[in-house]
Amino acid sequence: MRAAHGTARHTADERGGGGGVRIDGRTVRAVNGLTARWAQEVPADGTGTAFSAVGVWPLLAFLADGAGGRAREELAGAVGLDASEAAGAARGLLAVLEGEPALRLALGLWTRRTLEVRSSWLERLAPGTHGVLTGDPRADSAALDAWAAGRTGGGIDRMPVPVREDTEMVLATALTVATEWHRPFVSGHLCPESGPWRDLEVPALYRSGTVPERLVLADTPHGAVTGLTVMGREGVDVRLLLGEDSAGPGRVLRSGLDVLEHRRPVVRGSELPFGEPGPGIEVRHALRTVAGPPTLDVTTVPFAVTGDHDLTRHPGLFGLTAFLDTGRGHLPGVSDQPLALSAAAQKATAAFGERGFRASAVTAFAMTAGGAPPVTRHRVTEVRVRFDRPFGFLAVHRRSGLVLAAGWVNAPGG
Repeated sequence: MRAAHGTARHTADERGGGGGVRIDGRTVRAVNGLTARWAQEVPADGTGTAFSAVGVWPLLAFLADGAGGRAREELAGAVGLDASEAAGAARGLLAVLEGEPALRLALGLWTRRTLEVRSSWLERLAPGTHGVLTGDPRADSAALDAWAAGRTGGGIDRMPVPVREDTEMVLATALTVATEWHRPFVSGHLCPESGPWRDLEVPALYRSGTVPERLVLADTPHGAVTGLTVMGREGVDVRLLLGEDSAGPGRVLRSGLDVLEHRRPVVRGSELPFGEPGPGIEVRHALRTVAGPPTLDVTTVPFAVTGDHDLTRHPGLFGLTAFLDTGRGHLPGVSDQPLALSAAAQKATAAFGERGFRASAVTAFAMTAGGAPPVTRHRVTEVRVRFDRPFGFLAVHRRSGLVLAAGWVNAPGG
């Protein structure tokens, strides 16, 4: 078995003026829309979780391009684009993100030697993507695990779906996001006076600066949400999101996405009223020996969270309901042999620390033989903010607003 790897190239249409990289706005909205819908399924228990719609979306898009019947309609609905546009948008996204210094996003396809794949569909994937399954589950699993580990720098050490004797095809992505802060935090400890971490001595991160505009307060249907942007060096920022005490992960993350896409008005840090105007925020006068602009003092906690997601548990969310029917084939645009979905999963990690942020995600879809294929159809002030209780986060591609990774922190720890 030979390893597959992503080697997408930039095209003229994917480069903006002045050398800047552009991602089509419709693609950004489509991927962020999947992030928002997935956020509604994030549980509030455990230590927290991480997930990446960017890891799932290209796979859904390529499969939608090759699907037929109801599976094609459902996959296109999850992608948020017409199935005829999906593969081009996915390839463009992969090519653009590959050019970002803070990112690595690889695509891999493996098929059994006996499975004849249509060249017209293969040509829509990134060059150098296609590898071969030997039919030996042990050897194939080891090779795919090595691919996952290699493409994520060891962040994810194994493929999240099993490779069995009857596996005909595996389509996967591997994503890594890594950025260092412009200004590092200082490590310490804190003892929250309220909330789930009350009276616990927990690790903390502190930083002071003079740009309160990076702090915003939004009024949402589910209460106020505080957002803080921590800027990375390579065009990736991390937004920390704190809601009201009773607000769960889905509401807080969804509100953060609404703010990111300018669907909610916000009050910026320099315009906040005195007192405690929002979750975790305190605004007051401070005595200083030298006059100067308003300051922003940040207290948060380091975190390291993981997420293991069986995508088939939410078939409606990912457009997989019809695709899971093994009584028939669903990918006539991929192969004459009928294929159905046997497994779809993602493993993701995210870590926020004193000097930077790193996230990894490997997502994979495994296909087995299905029944007969269906007929194809087309469709000066001192501002303080404390994240000292459970909160959400979004890792954002600064130029486009594309959310690369998201998650929820229930327990601090580096």
